Amino acid sequence: MSAETDKKPLIVLVRPQLGENIGKAARAMLNFGLAEMRLVAPRDGWPNPSAGPAAAGADIVLEKAQVFETLAEAVSDCAHVYATTVRKRGVTKPVLTPEEAARDIHGAVGRSAFVFGPERSGLETEDVALARAIVTVPINPEFGSLNLAQAVILCAYEWSKHASLEQPTVEEILPPAPQDELEGLIGHFEALLEPREYFFPESRAASSRRTLRNLLTKPGWNHLEVRTLRGVLSQLEREPGRKR
Repeated sequence: MSAETDKKPLIVLVRPQLGENIGKAARAMLNFGLAEMRLVAPRDGWPNPSAGPAAAGADIVLEKAQVFETLAEAVSDCAHVYATTVRKRGVTKPVLTPEEAARDIHGAVGRSAFVFGPERSGLETEDVALARAIVTVPINPEFGSLNLAQAVILCAYEWSKHASLEQPTVEEILPPAPQDELEGLIGHFEALLEPREYFFPESRAASSRRTLRNLLTKPGWNHLEVRTLRGVLSQLEREPGRKR
């Protein structure tokens, strides 16, 4: 096992109930670079035909998923186990946020695991007792219900912030057009508006031209946008029905 893989936390789902939720958890994992899932006594067995469609392409996570009878077996090779739960359930453990747990994982030696309980009831006290720490988030006390995939994505995202994941490719932002292109656009507008007496009366001409200039320079058009606007104006100059 590579050092890089060793640093990636496992995602352990204890007694998960619905195949759809396992698939959604897999999707959440792979979004943030995690691919090792372990299942403890899934209610409907494994593999589950409902998991694939819900994973939305995260098939590698499902294909590699390992099944164990007990949580102790699932985390037997892990030095750092984090039980995710809203309630402490009477167990005295350090309580961390997902961000704090992720930071600890990146600085720790040995394998780590985030453990998630069944959808309906969460982790039992015996499950939490196996963990080194509890992971929880500040949440609305009147509605503290996260679904399984939401809980997984919170932990996976916080871990990813400390990993070397690349941001998705974004479209290149073009710089603003040079001033001479803007001057050409402004002049084009003025040439079209002048014969239509837009700048009439003369006493308001200077103010109208200044307002038009401010309007056209404010957005920071790039050269493609300026070219598009010039094309629109050129088309408006043509007589209706006149071909090029």
